[in-house]
Amino acid sequence: MSRYLAITGGVGGAKLALGLTHLLPADELAFVVNTGDDFEHLGLHVSPDLDTLMYTLSGLSNPDTGWGRVHESWNFIDTLRTLGGEDWFNLGDRDLAVHVLRTAMLRAGQPLDAVTRHLYTTLGVAHAAWPMSNDRVATEVVTADGRLAFQHYFVRERCAPRVTHIEFAGAADARVQPEVLAWLGAADLAGVVICPSNPFLSVDPLLALPALRSALAACHAPVVAVSPIVGGEAIKGPTAKIMAELGLPLDAGAVAAHYAGLIDGFIVDACDAALVERIAHADLAVIAAPSVMRTLDDRINLAHTALEFLGTF
Repeated sequence: MSRYLAITGGVGGAKLALGLTHLLPADELAFVVNTGDDFEHLGLHVSPDLDTLMYTLSGLSNPDTGWGRVHESWNFIDTLRTLGGEDWFNLGDRDLAVHVLRTAMLRAGQPLDAVTRHLYTTLGVAHAAWPMSNDRVATEVVTADGRLAFQHYFVRERCAPRVTHIEFAGAADARVQPEVLAWLGAADLAGVVICPSNPFLSVDPLLALPALRSALAACHAPVVAVSPIVGGEAIKGPTAKIMAELGLPLDAGAVAAHYAGLIDGFIVDACDAALVERIAHADLAVIAAPSVMRTLDDRINLAHTALEFLGTF
């Protein structure tokens, strides 16, 4: 048996994650998920990336919004708005139940990984998905207008402020989930996939954990990343905007360079095939393949490409 680990966060990562689950059973595939987006809102512990993956893998994701649950209603947030409460972060009625239960379980002393396992299992997700750490790590976006907690930047301010740099409070001391380190060091690990999540907001929080970064760099199995930049643009979210504000070139090559020393292979979209020769070097293999995931078949096909690519090392 061969095992694979996927690193993911956000909607783009969850799309490829779903494709991978269609090709690999639960004993051969696991996920480690960004929790730098987690925050407390209205007294509730919200884990956006864990929930996005959970809803995607359980078939409950909302196709209209790209986040949250399908068949959602909004009575809670509408009532909150009439009462003058903070309504900038939408919480659907069905989604709200997840946050209430998670918060209650955490306050009762259960760690985040155990709470996550309960929620995923209850919703029928067979594959293991571990939060990167049970310890608190908070993504903080430093902007020209001041420092913002991630959700305030991403949702409340709609990514408008100019980013100068990004920090991950608590990362230096956060303990990585032991199962993640065990999989990275396992003799039967066949490969690691870094999903096309935002490198700076969704993947960097994981890489900011010293033990996880070291384990990934030392991993005996090949590591392949999928570019979230296609034709100089981000498929979703503020990746391209952040790259421009940080002074980085708006192409897939800048993403590959960002992962330097950690990846053995890199997948760019077919429209960026001309970049392959420029990005590739002695320590990095690069291929071009269709990577825009509009349908389930797109997700499965890209997952197949990633697994085949891993098999070439």
